[in-house]
This record gives sequence, structure tokens and C-alpha cells, in this order.
Amino acid sequence: QVQLVESGGGSVQAGGSLRLSCAASGYIYSVASMGWFRQAPGKEREGVAVTDRGGGNTAYADSVKGRFTISQDKAKNTVYLQMNSLKPEDTAMYYCAATGRVWFALPWPPRSSDYNYWGQGTQVTVSS
Repeated sequence: QVQLVESGGGSVQAGGSLRLSCAASGYIYSVASMGWFRQAPGKEREGVAVTDRGGGNTAYADSVKGRFTISQDKAKNTVYLQMNSLKPEDTAMYYCAATGRVWFALPWPPRSSDYNYWGQGTQVTVSS
């Protein structure tokens, strides 16, 4: 089993920045990729950014490309999501997720069903 704990959410004005963290514990050697998803009220959960633990390759949804950066600290078993130039439409619950498969072998955009482990979520609210 793998446990994921997110932190770093909050409220910010449009144009501001936040950094989310996701600390992984448990049988992390089974994890090949980690990603961030988000879900706004009344909308489906969408994949935002993914990275693989081995090579650190990354990919982003078009809606966040150029504004968000996913990174990892392997020594801390932690994945980060740096969010800059935030917009009101970025408001959502953000979830960290992990899978035993490399993201580039999976369909794009990322599907929730391809990720086995999930954190509890952290709320991000961007006001105009």
C-alpha cells in the first residue's frame, strides 16, 4: 500500500502563486508515476500534471501549461506542484495520485481509473 498526503492549498488572488506538496509513504517502490488531478464543483476530475519517478519526465494539461510545474524530491518521497499566474478557473480540490505504470504508457489526458492511490485532497481557491 501507498499513502499520499497533500498540503499547501489555500486561498489566493488571481495572479498569485501556491505550491502544493504530496508526501508518499509505504511501498513507494511500487510507484512508477505520480500526478496531480483537480476537481471543481459540478465538474469531472481532470489530470493536471504527471511525472515518472525514474526519469522525471513531465506532462501537463493544456490549461496549465506554462503556469504549473510538477517536480519531485526523491530523497523526501515528495512531489510538488508549483502553481503560478493562478486564475479563478483553477479553483478546485487538488488531489495527488500514484500508479505503478509509467504515465507515457497510459492514455493522455490522464484518467483517474489508471491511478491506484489517492490523497485526501487539498483545496485551492483563486479569487478575482
